[in-house]
Amino acid sequence: MDKKEINALISLLDDPDEGIFKHVSSKFLSLGQEVIPVLEDAWEHSFDTLIQNRIENIIHQIQFDIIKADLKKWSHPDRQNLLEGALLIARYQYPDIDAPRIKKQINQIKHDVWLELNENLTGLEKVKIINHILFDVHNFSGNTTNYHAPQNSCINNVLESKKGIPLLLSIIYTIIAPSLDIPIYGVNLPEHFILCYMDVEHMGVPTQEGSEGSNVLFYINPFSKGAVFGAKEIDAFLKQLNLSPLAIFYEPCSNLEIIKRLMRNLISSYEKLGYPDKSDELRGLLDSLS
Repeated sequence: MDKKEINALISLLDDPDEGIFKHVSSKFLSLGQEVIPVLEDAWEHSFDTLIQNRIENIIHQIQFDIIKADLKKWSHPDRQNLLEGALLIARYQYPDIDAPRIKKQINQIKHDVWLELNENLTGLEKVKIINHILFDVHNFSGNTTNYHAPQNSCINNVLESKKGIPLLLSIIYTIIAPSLDIPIYGVNLPEHFILCYMDVEHMGVPTQEGSEGSNVLFYINPFSKGAVFGAKEIDAFLKQLNLSPLAIFYEPCSNLEIIKRLMRNLISSYEKLGYPDKSDELRGLLDSLS
């Protein structure tokens, strides 16, 4: 579609006939991302609130459709890179997110950790180094004052503010550690996401009882600056919540499950703030991954 045809469609955006607007809107949606700059320019040069609102809605729908398609591709078992997944979810709140800048920030943290590592370190010593770099050098900490804000579910905001909820701090931790061959993975514990350090040398080795053991050496709580603890603490936590000690609360979860939980967090945040349209939209996005 040439510029003249696009401008003709833009001129119809203030048409009171709902049928005509739906037709115009569907045309723009079919053009996809390439039409967004043209629509943004039209928004800037319009003083009509109706036109501006309609343009905003069309742009949002285009961007949402792109996120939905990209998330579907990402969910393929061979493509579930955790950082890419976190960036996709952040794009819902921040469509113009600077992904290269975020990757550069992550790589800097990774480099700072790598400089302190050596092959003779124990698992606990490696965790102490990661904790030192994340919480002392880069000053990350748990966000206790604005816990339910949607921004807490967006990796770009957490990297900027240095404050995050357990899930986002765990995501950053988990992006960095495995990339340095440190076997730290997410654990989908109810109410409080945590990490586990795996004994990779004995994964899948039968236990004395004859079944395959979990091979989790210990657990990590990034929200408490990387505090290390054992399974007994999880037992006590689940007891407080009146929940049965299911194996999934002690074992590593997939990157797909982490991103699903991130989406549920964002849905909950929008619900608490009174944005049902956003929460419903994200719920549909979450359902598409089921």
